[in-house]
Amino acid sequence: MKKLPEVTLAFWIMKIAATTLGETAADLFSQTLELGYFLTTIALFLVFVMTLAVQLRSRRYNPFLYWTVILSTSMAGTTMSDFMNRDASSAYLTTGTSSLGRGPQGLGLGYPAGAAILVSLLIAVFIAWKPTGQTFAIRDIVNFRGEALFWSAILVSNTLGTSMGDFLTKPATSGGLDLGTPGSSAVLLTALLGLMAYAHTQERKTPRNDEAPRPAETG
Repeated sequence: MKKLPEVTLAFWIMKIAATTLGETAADLFSQTLELGYFLTTIALFLVFVMTLAVQLRSRRYNPFLYWTVILSTSMAGTTMSDFMNRDASSAYLTTGTSSLGRGPQGLGLGYPAGAAILVSLLIAVFIAWKPTGQTFAIRDIVNFRGEALFWSAILVSNTLGTSMGDFLTKPATSGGLDLGTPGSSAVLLTALLGLMAYAHTQERKTPRNDEAPRPAETG
């Protein structure tokens, strides 16, 4: 029994909306409300864990549950990226404190190091995924282990997306590549189109289960 949606045009529209909402909501808590990256990361990661637990316990695909988890991964991923990469200088610490707490401070790893760590984590998820024998085809994931691996990859990839976006756009003085938004968008769009073309080619080479030839009937 399927627990993940069919990938249609509506799916991609909702994915973009949920991802964007996740980023703005994470910034709302960490920056606008001044909870800081540390406290916001903890809070939103707990939200992700709770929504994922409900999704994993579900026996069938539920649009509300699925998109709630997508939103929670985007929110948690955005604030986790900010917390890893951004400055932890004393200027951002609450008066009279010397460690992380309330305020917009982060670990200060920098954009290159943050992106490298997240790439390594994503590779680790796929390395752990392969020997389990679970399918990489989203439409065929139907059990707990496969879905847990899928959502782990989604969380890390969302975090990486935010971190690599900052790495491309931020100035060199901040540890970025200083491509700016036009240059970064062009690079990412080119990569995305190339990968989409590759995925389309591979999809055409792989027959779907419902397209498999039927055995010859005997009279």
